[in-house]
Amino acid sequence: MENKSEIILYQTTDGETKIDVRLENETVWLNQNQLDTLFQTDRTSIVKHIKNIYESGELSEEATCAKIAQVQQEGTRKVTRNISFYNLDLIISVGYRVQSHVATHFRIWATQRLREYIVKGFALDDERMKAAGQMRYFDELSERIRDIRSSERIFYQKVKDIFCLSIDYDAKANQAKVFFATIQNKLHWAIHQHTAAEMIAKRAISSDPNMGLTSWAGEKIRKSDVGIAKNYLNQDELSQLNLLVEQFLAFAENQARQKKVMYMNDWIKKLNGILTINDNEVLEHAGKISHEMALQLAEMEYEKYNAIRIMADDLKALEELDNKLFQLSVKNKD
Repeated sequence: MENKSEIILYQTTDGETKIDVRLENETVWLNQNQLDTLFQTDRTSIVKHIKNIYESGELSEEATCAKIAQVQQEGTRKVTRNISFYNLDLIISVGYRVQSHVATHFRIWATQRLREYIVKGFALDDERMKAAGQMRYFDELSERIRDIRSSERIFYQKVKDIFCLSIDYDAKANQAKVFFATIQNKLHWAIHQHTAAEMIAKRAISSDPNMGLTSWAGEKIRKSDVGIAKNYLNQDELSQLNLLVEQFLAFAENQARQKKVMYMNDWIKKLNGILTINDNEVLEHAGKISHEMALQLAEMEYEKYNAIRIMADDLKALEELDNKLFQLSVKNKD
């Protein structure tokens, strides 16, 4: 039989864990590969937990496992194999055993539903009742991506916003922090062959007009401006960067329309693909200069630049004072 069931575990923008399910005969059937994708763990761990669940008598294999014929590519041949698929009872049991941040979110969600059932005697998902059993995850995802594309936020923030829509996104995970720096560096490298830190170190020069900056927040350049890589981009570089980001956003929306689930690791691979299609060089290393070193160099240049600026402001003030005194002396003579 053809398996059309599906289960998606994700977090909303306000941090609430939700589960979206497409049922087949009032349950869900997933194989071992789909289980390790769902809970973001390795297949060995899934196999171990399934074995323990059956051996402990927690669930019956006959009641929770079904063999479904699947066509697989094995070398140059397409072969039909009977693959073990597991129903919702087994999926829930595995979710309570797996150690991953995604599984933790699942347990939080399941515990909340169980508590509602114990306290109220029933547990209803109002949104699911309104949706009449249809999966709403991808509809909501498409809408959120369109909102991001049409927003006035700067391109870096738009890319970050897209990444936050990853189905396994966790703001506290180190992977999320590394991603933001990696994406920024890959985009910069594609345009001018320097990481963000390298460009700051290269272009922050105290003797240059405006210290090499092309944009800054207020009327005057402040120390907080000199450590932001995009502030050194010229108009052509900004235009190229905007084009790449728009392609990235369009790809994200298309993935949602095709109902394809995206994980945090997927976005780096997809960005590399977009850069390759555009004949841009793809950054595969962390660069020669750390962000901390670049920031230190830029701030040193800023201190020199600011000293020159203060001196120039003082000279200008003295000139204005001399002019006023001269005008007063002329007026007094008259």
